[in-house]
Amino acid sequence: MAFVKRYILLIVALMMVVSCSVTKFVPEGESLLNSVKIISLHDANMALKAESYIRQHPNSKFFGIAKVPLHIYSSAGSDTTKWNNRLLKKIGEPPVIYSSELAEQTRYNIEQMLRNDGYLHATVDLEERVVGERRIDAIYYLHERRQYRVKKIALKSDDRNIVDIIRADSSRSLLRRGMPFSVDNLEAERRRLTEMLKEKGYYRFQKDYISFTADTTHHSTDVNLTMNVALARSSDGKRTHPHKCYRINSISYVSGAGMRPDSTTLANCDTMHYDKYKVYYKDPLFVRPRLLTDNTYIENGTVYTQSNVDRTYNAFSQLSAMRYSAMRMVEHPDEPLLDCYIMLEPNKRRTVSLEIEGTNTAGDLGAAVSATFLDKNLFRGSELLSLRLFGAYEAISGLSGYTRDSYIEYGAELSLRLFGGIFSSMLPMQKKLLKSSTQLSLKFNSQERPEFDRKNLSATFSYMWSKSPRSTHKFDILDVSYIYVPWISETFKAEYLDSISNRNSILKYNYENMLITKMGHSYNYNSSYNKAKNMQRMVFALRTNIECSGNLLNGISMLFNGQKNSDNQYTFMNIAYAQYVKGDIDFTTYINFDERNQLVFHAALGIAYPYGNSTILPFEKRYFAGGANSLRGWTVRGLGPGSYNSVDSDIDFINQSGDLKMDCNIELRSRLFWKLHSALFIDAGNIWTIREYREQPGGQFDIKSFHKDIAFSYGLGLRFEFDLFVFRLDAGMKAVNPARRGKERYPFLHPDLSRDFALHFAIGYPF
Repeated sequence: MAFVKRYILLIVALMMVVSCSVTKFVPEGESLLNSVKIISLHDANMALKAESYIRQHPNSKFFGIAKVPLHIYSSAGSDTTKWNNRLLKKIGEPPVIYSSELAEQTRYNIEQMLRNDGYLHATVDLEERVVGERRIDAIYYLHERRQYRVKKIALKSDDRNIVDIIRADSSRSLLRRGMPFSVDNLEAERRRLTEMLKEKGYYRFQKDYISFTADTTHHSTDVNLTMNVALARSSDGKRTHPHKCYRINSISYVSGAGMRPDSTTLANCDTMHYDKYKVYYKDPLFVRPRLLTDNTYIENGTVYTQSNVDRTYNAFSQLSAMRYSAMRMVEHPDEPLLDCYIMLEPNKRRTVSLEIEGTNTAGDLGAAVSATFLDKNLFRGSELLSLRLFGAYEAISGLSGYTRDSYIEYGAELSLRLFGGIFSSMLPMQKKLLKSSTQLSLKFNSQERPEFDRKNLSATFSYMWSKSPRSTHKFDILDVSYIYVPWISETFKAEYLDSISNRNSILKYNYENMLITKMGHSYNYNSSYNKAKNMQRMVFALRTNIECSGNLLNGISMLFNGQKNSDNQYTFMNIAYAQYVKGDIDFTTYINFDERNQLVFHAALGIAYPYGNSTILPFEKRYFAGGANSLRGWTVRGLGPGSYNSVDSDIDFINQSGDLKMDCNIELRSRLFWKLHSALFIDAGNIWTIREYREQPGGQFDIKSFHKDIAFSYGLGLRFEFDLFVFRLDAGMKAVNPARRGKERYPFLHPDLSRDFALHFAIGYPF
């Protein structure tokens, strides 16, 4: 009953906000821009394209439906001395006052867009429609008329070398006979040719040297197109000459002396020679010279290429020892030669950071703290050393028969990343093909629970490389984990591990000492460098991973007739080792409607199979469903596998795991006001087991009936986007619960908040 009252009060409050006049703060004689519409009678795609040329947009809507920020602003009073009025105006959005000047500029811009697309006689009409008290709809009507097309293409220039290069590259041209006469295509071809010529050594070439002449005939939509390439101009602009192909004459590095390689700056520096390079430094050189040359993709005596300049910039930007870098080209006065100066500034070498967080799990309070030390240039080779110490404490209530009433976790992680990598040093040309690094890490984790103590010691040796900033590869050459369980509570052991009536083989397997030795490869691709800031219409991200464990040890054990334990498992140093194969794929696409609204699709599939020395997958490698980054109608590890229904919430988290996972999510994100964003989401998926286990009835995957086990949830999320992190609050409701029967299977039709609601706090986006 109390919930119903709060619900009614919330509805009343929202109605009061919405009922406020949105023209309250619109000045006399002005009008509120109610909406903007673009109508094309011939091509709906043109109307969509024209949206990007709108100069004035109406007030924003939550999820494209209601102008809640405007209503919040309008609910404020006129007295700005009152804090509540100032707050409402700060978090709300002021009314957008209709501007006839901006509307006319929009009309003109759309008209130019149509003409640039070959509709040379297109016109756009603007209607200012009054729709209420001081409200106006701006409606743009597009009249495209006939589209002109390219009939002939000619090339004209007095620079014979440039003409030969362009003609040799004609197969890649963006211009074709019969194509629409589009100014955008002409501009794209100018950019393409400029980039191509810069790649062939024409350092001074600019797109302004390329122009087009278009001839049309009377009563025809045919266009005869001529590309004109002008001669290069002298520095004083009085003379012209053929364009020059430049070569790199010398490469020098300047450290800690600013960004300008003038004679005074260089004269105040100490100098040294390394191989074919010269190094100027004002303070002691903060890195080894080999690091500089290994990350330089241009070479003495070679033709200037823009791509190698860009790769050099990118390589230096990834070095942790560098604060920033710049590349300066100095021309020789009489010859087409370039002296390249790479200006360097060192980064702060050592940093320490501290993180503290609080937790509340079903009323049990806890806290966690971690401290991280970074050394960004350990051996003067931009090596990144990281040492992280962490600890956590949480009170645990509701357990009977146990002597402990808390959960303690602590540990340390030490990692070292070496730029260049071992294979780069073995293969001298490797650095010209890709960017690589090697990482070594050691990690220790200790868990002390009322039921058991568990220690995990792991070591990793990995190699990472990339051919572009968008994609990265990681190869785990060796990843070894030793799991040690020194103590198990007698109560826990008697009730779950040794009890004949309640024996759980999955649980027992995961509370024994275990060795995991795996190798694996992962691949990441992101079509956008920065999806949070990117305003492309659509971007996507792809992650894949495959790993296997125990094969080498199993082969050695079989070859030398190795020792087996009582469970018929081969052992290494009296420790059973896990053997399995696992693969994952994760895909996310982001569709940006505008600056405030974004639609996100996410799909993930994972499958792992234990074999050989293992019949059960190690708990650390099993999948789980539910939680802030999965199906948000369930708590963490609260769903599955399949139609399995948990019977012991205190300890059943082991059983609520599987060997196969499918996850699908759709999320509509909308910026509200201030730093507050919101999301509407629908989640679907579940986990399953490959084999049939007695402890997990209904959990095995069946190709014929797995669709009946797919769970659904829906909900609303709030996100606070700060500069350094995103704080997320997601409220999820179960829609279809495969673990239930009858009415309880469809909570969407028969909701029960105490049973079907889950609230999640998290940092960062779920995908």
